[in-house]
Amino acid sequence: MGAKMLERFPAGAPRGSWPAEEYAAQRRALGEAATVVMDLKSDAFLVVVHGDED
Repeated sequence: MGAKMLERFPAGAPRGSWPAEEYAAQRRALGEAATVVMDLKSDAFLVVVHGDED
């Protein structure tokens, strides 16, 4: 099982702003099982969907 990255957001968003979570919520509303993970090496939040590799 693999994961596909949909979007990357810098971790330095303004206080009270959650762009990665908002994007993931939009994708979930479209039926995708999107989640947000932190990439510590690049200091960014990644929105990913998990599934089988094609």
